[in-house]
Amino acid sequence: MTGPLSATVATLCDQLRGELGPDPAQQVGQIRDRLGEPLRVAIAGRLKAGKSTLVNALIGRRVAPTAVGECTRVVTRFRYGPADRVDVVCRDGDRRSLPLDDDGMIPQRLGVPAGRVAYVDVTLTSAKLRDLTVVDTPGLASTDTGVSARAREAVGTAPQAISTAPQAISTAPQATGTAPFDADIDDASAAEVAAAEAVVYVFTQAVRADDAEALEAFRAASARLSSSPVNAIGVLGKVDTLVAGAADPWPVAGPLAAQQAQLLGRTVSDVVPVAGLLAETAEAGRLTGADGAALRELARLPAGRLRLLLASADLFRTRPGPLGAEQRERLLDRLDLYGIGFALAQYAAEPGLPTAELVRRLEAASGLPRLRNTLDETFRWRSDAIKAGWALSRLDRLAGRVRDPRDRDRLRDTVQRLLRDPAYHRLRLLDAAQRVATGDVPMPADWEAELTRLATSDDPRWILRLPAAGPAELAAAATAAANRWRVYAVAGAGPAQSRVAQVAHRGFQLLAQQIRGPVTR
Repeated sequence: MTGPLSATVATLCDQLRGELGPDPAQQVGQIRDRLGEPLRVAIAGRLKAGKSTLVNALIGRRVAPTAVGECTRVVTRFRYGPADRVDVVCRDGDRRSLPLDDDGMIPQRLGVPAGRVAYVDVTLTSAKLRDLTVVDTPGLASTDTGVSARAREAVGTAPQAISTAPQAISTAPQATGTAPFDADIDDASAAEVAAAEAVVYVFTQAVRADDAEALEAFRAASARLSSSPVNAIGVLGKVDTLVAGAADPWPVAGPLAAQQAQLLGRTVSDVVPVAGLLAETAEAGRLTGADGAALRELARLPAGRLRLLLASADLFRTRPGPLGAEQRERLLDRLDLYGIGFALAQYAAEPGLPTAELVRRLEAASGLPRLRNTLDETFRWRSDAIKAGWALSRLDRLAGRVRDPRDRDRLRDTVQRLLRDPAYHRLRLLDAAQRVATGDVPMPADWEAELTRLATSDDPRWILRLPAAGPAELAAAATAAANRWRVYAVAGAGPAQSRVAQVAHRGFQLLAQQIRGPVTR
């Protein structure tokens, strides 16, 4: 979905194409086409952290292989298309098509030497990809391979951040490290990662020091094409493994995720706990009516026998019971012990529960709805602003390259006219908040939090932390915030903080005007 800022730029691009010469008109058309593409989200994390399982859940189909193989060591892009298609894109630009395997998944063997593969381009008819392109990345910091010099070079030389206007505060921060990919990632693959507008970092249990370092490096690399203060969210994956057997993991997972969110506060906006296997099974339709019937049969066993069966995977496989070995293994593969225990509890309470309703409850129990909501709330507005800023930057660069002075003037006038629109002050806010969020411009935590809210949301109640306030109270609060930032810019800050504060001051002024509405005479 195209947001209001990028939609305005797209309209102007359409107008420009009819006013420019053939070559610049073609390039403006390419810029306009990019504005209509969905949000790109890169999924990062360690090998075996559950990234591909999460990818399948987000896509709504089990397409990404979850077992380690050739295709899990290269960047794979999943996007919407009119037909299912897998293309291996080589470093020399050659594309080789592959069919999905008998299970509907990407083949484990790509048919091309790994050294030649740039990335795998997968188009699917999944409706969930209409508004979201998912980029699955190789595992980070694996124990079996070191960081390659090529990977360091590729990430270290990613394209620079956009500049949305001559008066912009800064470009995005330079990466202070390199993302420790476990594969020999070339420039084309790194560019696929860098083109993502958001990063979801998946980890299991406690975050290790090198997890934080890898996330910071990955976020910094991908942020080079963006202007957002919040470039990433974390996912505490495999939460069902935090406790033994079929016990409820959420009393442990919730506080642990909150603790990790605080630890990673400079690199992620939130940490969301997810039981990835349940999410994949529910979203990809992997639980059939026959599975539901098997679970109902199990639910009729005495409580004592069920507790023993669910004490461990080995006991579930070997203890006497009504299900055969193949059906038990199938349930473990789709639900594991926590999911099986959850399903049995549902059937114990409602023996006639339809399988479709069980699947809906499994999805809710997986934590995926909260993750989807977080993705939407965290990145929806950001994506619009990033795309608009990107397009304005490209138009400005194009103006510097065209030979015809009339084309040059038209392009530059268009960019300057847009940047005078108060709505595009958001781009400067995002740029300012980026510097503060990464520590480039030190600022007290409460000021930083207020600036981040202002830059990443268009909801006055959320920005001002007044969820029940009416327009008059909100307008007064926005005016007071503008005055605080003005005073801070004059009396309480160094030069860098002052420039940020002036941007925030103007932002709150505009917010107050927005709340009051247009002046009628």
